[in-house]
Amino acid sequence: MTGHQSSKTHRLGLRVTIRLIMSVIIMGVLFFIPAGSWGYLEAWVYIAVVFIPMVGVFVYLLKKDPLLLERRMQAKEKKNRQQTIIRLTWPFFLLLFLIPGFDFRYGWSQVAAPIWIAADGVVFCGYMLFFRVLLENSYASRIIEVAREQRVIDTGPYAVIRHPMYLAVIVMYGASPMALGSWWAMPPILPIIVLIICRIIDEEKVLLRELPGYAEYVDKVRYRLLPRIW
Repeated sequence: MTGHQSSKTHRLGLRVTIRLIMSVIIMGVLFFIPAGSWGYLEAWVYIAVVFIPMVGVFVYLLKKDPLLLERRMQAKEKKNRQQTIIRLTWPFFLLLFLIPGFDFRYGWSQVAAPIWIAADGVVFCGYMLFFRVLLENSYASRIIEVAREQRVIDTGPYAVIRHPMYLAVIVMYGASPMALGSWWAMPPILPIIVLIICRIIDEEKVLLRELPGYAEYVDKVRYRLLPRIW
């Protein structure tokens, strides 16, 4: 690695570290201020389940695929329709993470320990699927774009469904309310899933138009999220 490459990787690592720290702080604020207590055990476990593997994935990508990590750091959508979908999604994500703390404080619902522990396992499995997608697809950006020299990926989970990363996201967030010990946080999941579906439909229009070979891939892999369903 040249001195320039080493310096660039160091700066990327610093950006990732700062973003991770800020994410932990923000998540802590969303959980513990509404809960009014540091004794919110489900929140502590959830933070560990999410961020410990996340650190491992970021360290791996920093060493093995820094270009992919750079793509994952981009968050601002360039497409107007996608910007609208993201804006519509944010309030439901906030509700999903705010309600459990209030639920803990006021005792609105009770999720038995075996259930919330199992839900944490589902969250972890969702993140492992997410990581598997990153290993398979170095073009897996956070925004909708077709990179130069990008090719269609049809191996690994992409051989089964066309959008395994979105499935991983749905699995993670779908299990999050139970992992956080709140049944009342479940309703925001439905609009999040609907908006993800809208994002997929719009993304596929871009891929069909701009990514060579994607139309053939659509003919080969028929299902977007769930085999034999959609």
